[in-house]
Amino acid sequence: MNAEAAFALDLASLTDVGTERAHNEDRCGHLQEAAERGLLIVADGVSSAEAGETAAQTAVDATLRTFAEQPPGTPAAKRLYRAVQQANIEVYDLATVVPELRGMTTTLTAVVVDRGELIAAHVGDSRLYRWRAGRLVQLTKDHTVAGERARIGLMSKARARSHPDRSILTRSLGRELIVAIDRISNRVYRGDALLVCSDGLYNTLDESEMGALLAEGTADQACRRLVDAANERGTLDNLSAAVLRVTDGPPPPPVSRGLAGKLRSLLRRG
Repeated sequence: MNAEAAFALDLASLTDVGTERAHNEDRCGHLQEAAERGLLIVADGVSSAEAGETAAQTAVDATLRTFAEQPPGTPAAKRLYRAVQQANIEVYDLATVVPELRGMTTTLTAVVVDRGELIAAHVGDSRLYRWRAGRLVQLTKDHTVAGERARIGLMSKARARSHPDRSILTRSLGRELIVAIDRISNRVYRGDALLVCSDGLYNTLDESEMGALLAEGTADQACRRLVDAANERGTLDNLSAAVLRVTDGPPPPPVSRGLAGKLRSLLRRG
C-alpha cells in the first residue's frame, strides 16, 4: 500500500451558545468524502450586524454544498476556493435583497485535507491550529485591527489578546461582492490534529490548554472536551470547535535542528 492510500481521517464539529449569550451566532460543520479526504468549517456571524447567525449558516451551507457539488477529481484547493467565494456571494446577495439582513457578515475558516495535503481558506478571526508532537501552532492570521497591529510590531501578541480592538474585523465574508481570501497550504502526517475554532474558544482557553485537550481521544471527544472546558471557565461568547485527526498515514519528518542546533551537537561531541 502506498503512503497516499494509507491516509485515514477522523472528523467532528461542535458549536455551543456558551454561558452568557441568549442565542448562537456561530455555525460549524464537517464533510468526509473518503477515508483520506475531509473538510472542516467554522463561521462566526458578526454580532454587531443584524442576523449574524443567518450569515454564518448561509456561509457554512454554501461552502459545504458547493464543495460537494464539484467533481472529486478537481484539485481540492480549487474546489475549496470556489466554494468559499460562492459562500461570500450568497451572504452578500441575501444581505442586499432582504432589508432585515442588510449589513450581515461572518468570519469563515475552512480546511480540507486530501491524502496528506492541507488546504485552507480563511477570512476573519476564526482560527486554524495544527497540533503535532505536543505543540499547537496557529496557521491563520487574525483579520482584526489588533491582530494587524501586532503583526507589524505596533503591539505585542499578549497585548493584542486583551485589546479592545481584538474583535474589530478588517475583513469578513459578505461585506463586499468579492472577498480577499487567505490561502494556506501545508502537509499533515499520522498523529497530527487540526482545530478550527471561533474566538469564543481561543479567547477563553490558552494554547497550552487547547493543545492538551487535543492530545488524546477521538475528534468527537476532543470537540466536547474543548467546549466543556470553555464553558466551565465561563466564556463570554458563543464557541465552536471542529477537529480533524490523522489516524493513519506516514509519520512526520524529523524536526530539523537548523545550523545552530547542528553546531551545538558537534561541540558537545567534541
